[in-house]
Amino acid sequence: MTWLWWIGIALVLGILEMVSVALVLVMLAGGALAGALTAALGAPLELQVVVAAVVSVVLLATLRPWLLRHWRNRVPLTETNATGYVGRVAQVVSPVTDTEGRIKLGGVVWTARTAAGTRIEPGQDAVVVRIDGATALIAPPDLTTGSGPGRDRQTPTRP
Repeated sequence: MTWLWWIGIALVLGILEMVSVALVLVMLAGGALAGALTAALGAPLELQVVVAAVVSVVLLATLRPWLLRHWRNRVPLTETNATGYVGRVAQVVSPVTDTEGRIKLGGVVWTARTAAGTRIEPGQDAVVVRIDGATALIAPPDLTTGSGPGRDRQTPTRP
């Protein structure tokens, strides 16, 4: 009857893995399933725990790195937060100089500045080169290649 406890532990760990998606708890669930198999074969509790621990460690050391490597190769990285704005086109709403200005980016007005000595007038488009805190560093579209982190396009596009 001990094997039912191991199956229950494996189920709980599997459900928790669905929330975390770290591929750690599912490896521990695999160890719990090995413990259940050991219990079903009539082994003492001490051996069940040892088998569960050893299988969990082996899965964490071998299967998890392999799964993560292949998962990352199949799922493209989507830039989020401030890095997601780099390379995007913004609309200038007030003159932008190397010290001040405002742009509209992603439906939100941001403070912005340009490289030293350049000025971009309202109504013009600009490409976000970098986000520095709450300030966007921008450049005219003709001065950038539009290739930021995680991007392979050659010309910037509107969001």
